[in-house]
Amino acid sequence: MSAVGEHISMIREVRVAGPGREYLVDAEPVDIHLDGDRIVDIAPTGALRSAGAVLEGQGAWVVPGLWDHHVHTTQWALTAEREHLGDTTSAAEAAARMSNVAVLTDGRRVGTGFRDAFWPDAPSIAVLDAATGSVPTYLINADVHSVWLNTAALEREGFRTSDGMLREDDAFLISRRLNAVDPAHGDLAVIRAGDAAAARGVTGIVDFDMAWNLQAWDRRAAGGFAAQRVEFAVYISDLDRAISAGLRTGDSIADLVRMGPLKIISDGSLGTRTAACSHPYPDDQTDFGVMNVSPVDLIELLTRATGAGLEVSVHAIGDRAVASALDAVAASGATGTIEHAQLVRHADISRIARLGLAASVQPQHAIDDRDLVEGYWAHQTAVGYPMATLLRAGVELRLGSDAPVAPLDPWATIAAAVARTDDDRDAWHPEEQLTRGEALAASVRSSTRPGDTADLVLCGADPHTASASTLRAMPVQATLLAGRITHLS
Repeated sequence: MSAVGEHISMIREVRVAGPGREYLVDAEPVDIHLDGDRIVDIAPTGALRSAGAVLEGQGAWVVPGLWDHHVHTTQWALTAEREHLGDTTSAAEAAARMSNVAVLTDGRRVGTGFRDAFWPDAPSIAVLDAATGSVPTYLINADVHSVWLNTAALEREGFRTSDGMLREDDAFLISRRLNAVDPAHGDLAVIRAGDAAAARGVTGIVDFDMAWNLQAWDRRAAGGFAAQRVEFAVYISDLDRAISAGLRTGDSIADLVRMGPLKIISDGSLGTRTAACSHPYPDDQTDFGVMNVSPVDLIELLTRATGAGLEVSVHAIGDRAVASALDAVAASGATGTIEHAQLVRHADISRIARLGLAASVQPQHAIDDRDLVEGYWAHQTAVGYPMATLLRAGVELRLGSDAPVAPLDPWATIAAAVARTDDDRDAWHPEEQLTRGEALAASVRSSTRPGDTADLVLCGADPHTASASTLRAMPVQATLLAGRITHLS
């Protein structure tokens, strides 16, 4: 019997799906032979003997290890101990819910995932104070670009605001403070979350935590985190520190951990009406969203990062922010990704391809935001939530969740990209649907063929033919990272 942590020499009787499938002459079961962290042979079942431990596939489908290309790791891990507010339908209901939430060891109550853009009433200090009293209480928006605090929390954090809402940089500061838990506590939460992700076939994540994560990931690797490969980003506030330390994108920090890009949040979000757009938001002809970083400063930042050997990941949701990011890339020669790209001018679709950037997109956001788009972006003329359009233009797509904004589950992400709906409504903008093969290819970084890394996932259904509902509930029988079992059902 195989066990978690065991290194495997052969996976017996499986069928290959996803990248690598095209190299096989038929769909008959095969044995996949491994040597350390590599695939060394794929042969008809029973043709070759194994020299070591065997994992019985019993006809399962094998895909390359899955990646989530956009995760706020600590915040995602800590959501397990925070009150989930995604189902609240009003400010009054969310405030009332928080009145019964247990106080954490740091003296705070914390809720997460509310979407006030759908509420009929506006958040206010009075409503939250009436429900929560003197206990510092924090409600984090689903998009993390705003936080609702009661008076006790505002006083604790040293802020004043008329409605209790903090947005953009102030909200990010509060999120960083809430995530700055005791390292032992936080590391244990991350390890548990990593194990849960492995159970969904995740073998790699790109970490966009808003903190200096060099020591954190070194410590976690030493403390037993071994469920995923990790690339972690650095933010503007720590750019000088990263350059002084000589960190370059791709540098190995610890086993499985590598240095990632410079992350820049250039504009806001749709839910907070701060995404920077060409056309104003409804009911206010002066509201075009917010540019958190000016075009001049963006060019300077990208130039410094590129000169220091760092790739960049530029958060750009509105079309004005996307255009500014592309201008800065063209001026600086930067490489990396545009994150989100939820509203893109037609001319900028091909510009992303010409500049050699990848588009890191979150398909579940298109489903969650479709009703907001119909209101907030009804008069925008750019392409909303493009995926197929980007791919057809030659842009590399990288799929992710933006966890905890959406659940970290690559199968739900793939289903969202394929179906563009998760209720009884028709697909939203079906011209942007991906095929199952395209969505799977955008969720992996390797293929199932000799010479490739032995990051592999055994699935209970063929992802090329599975319905959207089957994809979301995909049975994951086993996950291997570098030939080592990280999950076994």
